Amino acid sequence: MDGIIFDVDGTLWDSTDSVTESWNLAIRENSDMDLTITADILKGLFGKTMTEIADSLFPSLPEKERLEFLDICYDYENRHLEVHPGDLYEGVVETIRKLAEKYPLFIVSNCQRGYIEVMIKTSGIGSCIRDHLCFGETGTPKGETIRTLMKRNGLKDVVYVGDTQGDADACRDAGVPFVFAEYGFGDVPDAETKISRISDLCGMYL
Repeated sequence: MDGIIFDVDGTLWDSTDSVTESWNLAIRENSDMDLTITADILKGLFGKTMTEIADSLFPSLPEKERLEFLDICYDYENRHLEVHPGDLYEGVVETIRKLAEKYPLFIVSNCQRGYIEVMIKTSGIGSCIRDHLCFGETGTPKGETIRTLMKRNGLKDVVYVGDTQGDADACRDAGVPFVFAEYGFGDVPDAETKISRISDLCGMYL
């Protein structure tokens, strides 16, 4: 195995509360929409592409304006997370550091530009992550984004660790094994490989 690729939300951390706060502030300060985002709404959207999130949250806006307003929300989000970062799951830092001693580690997410960078910076795992890529950079489905990251890093034999059915589908599309983080946001009934805590990866691969 020449690498492990991680998802972010529901796999490395839970930023739901901070993202909820930042999006509601963006809505209040930049629109007259009668809309309040809740944590449950956000949890149902984590893992989806930016376009899908815009369509779901702002259907009353014309398509171009949906994406423009989503960009405003993401700007608020990134800046808010710098000060109020998400909650890392137990064992994330220790596990990442141990795995990095043996494998190159990577991140692929359907998030916006800057989000992975904020997570890496605030968590202190930056030195352990070899490369990362997101939907905000590629504009492509996660399976294709995984393949793009693999190609530019010369990876042939990897696993992807994620927490949603969308992650599992992306891995199937990319042709890579999927490890289901069942402590996260989603449910993947057919997952063949599961972990109940991130530290389980050490027992599997070290």
